[in-house]
Amino acid sequence: MTHSYDADVAIVGYGPTGVLAALTLASNGVSAVALERDKDLYTRARAVTVDDWTMRIFQDIGIDERIEKKIDPQRALRWVTYDGTEIMRVDRPESVMGSGARAYNIYQPTMEAELREAAREYGDRIVVHYGAEVTAIKQDADGVTVTSTDTTTGKTRTVRARYAIGADGGSSATRGRMGCTLLGDTGDVTWVVIDCRVKRWWPDRDVLTFWSDKERPVVDIALSAGNHRWEIPLKSDETPEDYTTGADVWPLLEALGVTPDDVEIHQHAFYKHHVRMADTWRKGRVFLAGDAAHLMPPWAGAGMQTGIRDAHDLGWKLARVVKGELPESWLDTYEAERRPNAKFYTDLAVDLGQVIKQEKTGMESDLNAPPSLAGGWLRGPVGDSSIVGRMVPQPVVGDARGRMTRLDDLLGHGFVLLGDDIDPASLLTAGEKADWDALGARYVALRPRTAHTRGADELVDLDGVLLTWLRRYGARAVALRPDKFVAAADTGGLAVPA
Repeated sequence: MTHSYDADVAIVGYGPTGVLAALTLASNGVSAVALERDKDLYTRARAVTVDDWTMRIFQDIGIDERIEKKIDPQRALRWVTYDGTEIMRVDRPESVMGSGARAYNIYQPTMEAELREAAREYGDRIVVHYGAEVTAIKQDADGVTVTSTDTTTGKTRTVRARYAIGADGGSSATRGRMGCTLLGDTGDVTWVVIDCRVKRWWPDRDVLTFWSDKERPVVDIALSAGNHRWEIPLKSDETPEDYTTGADVWPLLEALGVTPDDVEIHQHAFYKHHVRMADTWRKGRVFLAGDAAHLMPPWAGAGMQTGIRDAHDLGWKLARVVKGELPESWLDTYEAERRPNAKFYTDLAVDLGQVIKQEKTGMESDLNAPPSLAGGWLRGPVGDSSIVGRMVPQPVVGDARGRMTRLDDLLGHGFVLLGDDIDPASLLTAGEKADWDALGARYVALRPRTAHTRGADELVDLDGVLLTWLRRYGARAVALRPDKFVAAADTGGLAVPA
């Protein structure tokens, strides 16, 4: 960093996507400055869940344990009709990603406050200007200048950074300033979201329930910290003006068997579903992330999480580019990797909506699909039969010194080649090893629990999870990226991807 920059990266918007971008950058050793229009945390709950992929991201930036104290495990999903018939139930499988549960219920204001507190603890590495309305973003060959106006004083501020991230939500002004177009559609149906405080427990209160009905499908979900939410569509002859008070919305809850003995209404609001995506997520040194780049229906619980994954992917790459550890061309992989994943979850959300409306059945395999990449910085084919593009499981493993802990805690934050009871470096040509060395890669033999370790930098697969996983795909060795996705395997060549 030089005197000509206020921070390495400027972030427009400081919701979950913006905070995660700042945390990822800071945890990777570079600085961020965020500009947020609102002065206070947005108090209305929007997102309702996080899964084990998101928790693994939290682990990577060192905040998973503090976040886990603010959220609740989600044990199952079910689809029921108004007469009480259960159409389908999907029990959440045990996580293989290192978290205690496959999915968690959250109360977004509480979780988001904890994210901001974690960022505040970075001190000057993460600077946040609240009440800052961004009015201009200009870039040149060396950086980006962001101009904002204080919403109280009217004072103008300019911030100079090497790169900028637009994380300013679905109505993103950054997107427009970049010249990007938001493509897609917005649904015609208006939904009312009713947030409540729980007064007593009721049967299956902690099971995410979809009330399946062609006319009035409902999402019924437990939130953490003693909160509960219902999302209910208005009929064609209804408008928000019909539901101005809590008393007006009570009949909607009573139709589901909910009474004032169960909950008290905290607040309610209205919204429409979007299926939209920006035509491009990058213009030069400025990137889009989260809702600024894509909007999806809420059915898959993936809107906020997709933004968090955008921020993490872009954050670790930007940090390494800023520090000179990776070439600037690496930033081209951001949209190449994240756009297909955002589309996957958008399509999943649309399909789930059809299930809820009784227009489609069966979603178990998609709901429990493991994290994967369909393209980007990968070598070799991806797909059901390939290990490339998959996220490595995270069991508890041992090291040569006898410690036993989660895999990521021993792998660290860089590139790692893992070998099945073999030094993976022995499978590389001299040129291939030189290329991995240039990325600072480690070479780790993964031994079975029945064997001795032979070197200081080896791990023991205590429960056989990793060795079984490698052998399932016929791989003797894999190359892992810092985000724990498989970039290459010996089955298709261990050379550094282009």
